[in-house]
Amino acid sequence: MNRTSLLTTIHSPDDLRNLSLLQLERLACEMREVLCNLVSCRSAHFASNLGVVELCLALHQTFDFRHDRLIWDTGHQIYPHKLITGRYPQFDTIRTKGGLMGYPNPAESEFDLFMTGHAGSSVSTALGLASGDDLLRCAENRWSVAVVGDGAFPSGIVFEALNNVGRSSKKFLIVLNDNKMSICPRVGGVADYLDRLRMNRMYSGLKEEVVRVLSKVPLLGDPVERFLAQIKEAAKAGLHGGMLFEDLGLHYFGPIDGHNIGLMRKYLRTIRNIEGPVLLHVVTEKGHGFAPAAEDPVLFHAPPQFERRADTVVQMKKSPSRAFTQSASATIFQLMTENPHVTVLTAAMCQGNNLERVRDTFPDRFFDTGICESHAVAFAAGQAKAGLRPIVDIYSTFLQRSFDQVFQEVALQDLPVTFMLDRSGLAGPDGPTHHGVFDLSYLRMFPNMVLMAPADEHDLVAMLDFAVRFAGPCAIRYPKAAVPTFDFQRSPLEFARSEIISWGEDGMILCCGALLAECLQAVDILKNKGLQFGVVNARFVKPLDRETILRTARECPCVVTVEEGTLVGGFGAAVLELVADAGMSAANIRRLGIPDRFIEHGERHELLADLGLDAAGIAASCQAWATNLGAPEAPSTKKKVSTG
Repeated sequence: MNRTSLLTTIHSPDDLRNLSLLQLERLACEMREVLCNLVSCRSAHFASNLGVVELCLALHQTFDFRHDRLIWDTGHQIYPHKLITGRYPQFDTIRTKGGLMGYPNPAESEFDLFMTGHAGSSVSTALGLASGDDLLRCAENRWSVAVVGDGAFPSGIVFEALNNVGRSSKKFLIVLNDNKMSICPRVGGVADYLDRLRMNRMYSGLKEEVVRVLSKVPLLGDPVERFLAQIKEAAKAGLHGGMLFEDLGLHYFGPIDGHNIGLMRKYLRTIRNIEGPVLLHVVTEKGHGFAPAAEDPVLFHAPPQFERRADTVVQMKKSPSRAFTQSASATIFQLMTENPHVTVLTAAMCQGNNLERVRDTFPDRFFDTGICESHAVAFAAGQAKAGLRPIVDIYSTFLQRSFDQVFQEVALQDLPVTFMLDRSGLAGPDGPTHHGVFDLSYLRMFPNMVLMAPADEHDLVAMLDFAVRFAGPCAIRYPKAAVPTFDFQRSPLEFARSEIISWGEDGMILCCGALLAECLQAVDILKNKGLQFGVVNARFVKPLDRETILRTARECPCVVTVEEGTLVGGFGAAVLELVADAGMSAANIRRLGIPDRFIEHGERHELLADLGLDAAGIAASCQAWATNLGAPEAPSTKKKVSTG
């Protein structure tokens, strides 16, 4: 019998129905083995998936999610769900180009209802599903279930949903997966409240007895009886965990052991007989079942590929190249050392943004708001108004969650808040929920905003130093990629000025940001084909270098803009607007970037090649454009055939 013999028999959740508790526990072990084998092959979300194996099995054995509804919040803990919903045969393709997505994907399975990649939205969407089913009367006994982690739970949108939960369907369940972690250890008052519930072990055992005894206290009308009513509520508050949730209109159950399949199954079956919204508080261990991950869930949230022997990690494969993220964190650290007015804020991404050293060295000026991006930006605005120089270090895709605060609290007030947009551009295997390709478009529309894109560490350091001294808001966007190195003399950073690296008789490439190395390689390819192209490192997306851009549009037979962002409203669009506003023709300008569609997951270099944004693709576009505009056609490389 092979190590995954039971898992190979699970073609859908229907196959779980008749499994015994012992078989379910064995299946959980097999699923963890598959997860461990996966991360031995490639980087993937790991500790969070290990922590929800039993919860996933209990949910799927209790509910029929072809009929009922299930939303996994955040979505990076979806792997066990995929293993038992018919995708085990393809599981080894997960997070590879053309393979399974590392998040829920409705295109893959009827069991995935939403492509969830941002935290906190599950309660709202599940409530919407329940409301829709009620209004359409399409499923009288259909349950809507949202699984939300304790790290995501403090998100503002969760409490906006809880504020409306009293109007929800009678068949609505929130499973609070409490593992004391976000990506990093969770923070804030909600975390403290959940910790108190976790420590209140007598609650689960006493709840039925408390309810039975207190239910005998009458609630009539005279002063003595009103006093007894107050005593009853006080007793409930003292012995009854989860009063916050009860007061919001939910029936609260828990906390219970999230790795005890039998216990969870018992509670879930009980809940199915309850009318009204329910919150089940489940306590799990992030990294459960693999000792290194349980001991260090931060490192093993999404670890690099590693080699293991049994429950021991022998070796981790780490990239030898310095990444933009490391360069950004080192520069932030240096600025905080030099300037006591500089602060840094992050939204539960201390590890992702490599800020551990900053956090430990400057604890009074480091603020982790948890997964509360809107609050982080508004909080930074308040600090800036008070005279500080806050840096909001955040993933590009997550800054979208605070769009209104960027507008109202920062740009409109013209406050000196610096946004460091990590993971801008293509985020690789994380896919469309995480690609940071919209930031150029949604930030450059705001008056007062300065928007920069570094080509390398030289640019990034200079831009951040400029930003913390500038009198208004600035944003700096950079990818999840290795920092390139260049062997030519760099020019110093000047406000609203680009860097002319070379000038070409046949055309110019205007490069925005970290694709400069690809553009320079493209120039070499074109040179070998007989075409002389030059390159400009734009540096500033807003304000643009008006003088240089208009010169290229006026003097060059063809101009190609290159950006790792959406073409709709992006850098190339800004160039076209500038040229048109100057009353010049833009007929010689072509734009390369992200087309108007969501981009699938895959390694960054694979996606760049598919989109024509690698060196070969850029060169091919420049050659075709130069030829169409009448530039000298590149000489043929085909061998002549002798006619003899």
